[in-house]
Amino acid sequence: MISDYEAQELRPTWDYSSLMKLWRILKLCAKQDLCGPRKGKIFMEMGRNTDALLQYHRCLTLDPEFTAAREEIQKHSSANKVDCQPVSSLPVSEETQGQQIQEEMEQEADDTKDKAGGSSQQQDSPLNVLSLNARFALVTTPCGHTFCKNCLERSLDHNLRCPLCKQNLHEFLKNRKYNRTFLLEEIMSKLFPIQLEERKQVHDSEMAELSNLTKDIPIFVCTMAYPGVPCPLHVFEPRYRLMMRRCMETGTKKFGMCTYEHGKGFADYGCMLEILGLDVLPDGRSYVDCIGRSRFRVLKRSHRDGYHTADIEYLEDQKVEGADLEVLKCLHDSVFQQAHDWFHRLTGRIQGQISMQHGLMPDTEEDIQASPDGPAWCWWLLSVLQLDPAYQTTVLSLTLLQDRLGHLRNVLEFFSQN
Repeated sequence: MISDYEAQELRPTWDYSSLMKLWRILKLCAKQDLCGPRKGKIFMEMGRNTDALLQYHRCLTLDPEFTAAREEIQKHSSANKVDCQPVSSLPVSEETQGQQIQEEMEQEADDTKDKAGGSSQQQDSPLNVLSLNARFALVTTPCGHTFCKNCLERSLDHNLRCPLCKQNLHEFLKNRKYNRTFLLEEIMSKLFPIQLEERKQVHDSEMAELSNLTKDIPIFVCTMAYPGVPCPLHVFEPRYRLMMRRCMETGTKKFGMCTYEHGKGFADYGCMLEILGLDVLPDGRSYVDCIGRSRFRVLKRSHRDGYHTADIEYLEDQKVEGADLEVLKCLHDSVFQQAHDWFHRLTGRIQGQISMQHGLMPDTEEDIQASPDGPAWCWWLLSVLQLDPAYQTTVLSLTLLQDRLGHLRNVLEFFSQN
């Protein structure tokens, strides 16, 4: 997790020669005239005809097919009888300087490759461009400072100000237009090709590790979730904002949900949730629409960047056949009818509230063992009944449908009597 102090230290670490080359390139880009026609028009209105024509000639130097500039030159030259130098004789110092710098950059890149190939010590040199994975997806803030997209997002999770100048970035976060700074990315690809390739390999390895759905899966410690049951979330903690972003970036859109358990951090059993929709608010909070998928058992606990992770194994119901299956069907039909009667004895207002929050009660299935998690109505009923979290976890962990139905029958009898 990035602390506020670490967020303030997202500064580039250049060596002196590289910094001077970058400054020369940026200075050249700043001098590059991208608004020549507009400047020429302004000079003409000010009566500075010579300067105006020079601007139009410069446009033709950069783009010989610029017909608008050519027409302006012909019109004003014939009207004012101004002697102007031909395009070929105008100074092109900017272009020449750009070619020289380009050649120097290529030479520097070749030198870096040669040194890296001949000495292992050179590969360990501190040529990191920005800290905290800053070589990917560079983003420039409205205040003019550049960071990698991931680092900037994690910084804004904690503080809505620029890590360097402390300017308020609330509107920047609200619009969420993280446009990449391709100029700096191109410069760094020339100056640090080997380091960028190494960082890309590390990044790909991290993405593959985060995409694993059995090892080090992210764990959201909050409430009880069940297979097939909706679980809407309001995410506001920085660590869980990061978790949601990673689930979306890797494409898995899945994470584990467990209840809190004292001494362990979270329970031994939980349910995988799949993100169906994510609505990010202007201040960085988000409403996440999730639905329960598979049950799992925790094998090993760990942490990653402030949130819990776990190695897990998925749970499936044990199937029965023959006479045991007939007994199971009878028990299933009996408990379902008991649950149906209990629900319809509730008042219309309570039924409406339950249906709005948990959806309608699912119907029975033709094959009660078709799903590895059993009939959907059992999990719907467990989510509706306000039971102790420890008891809910116990029922979730059962891999025999007969045992789950027995617990549900006892709970329904208790509610019916009271």
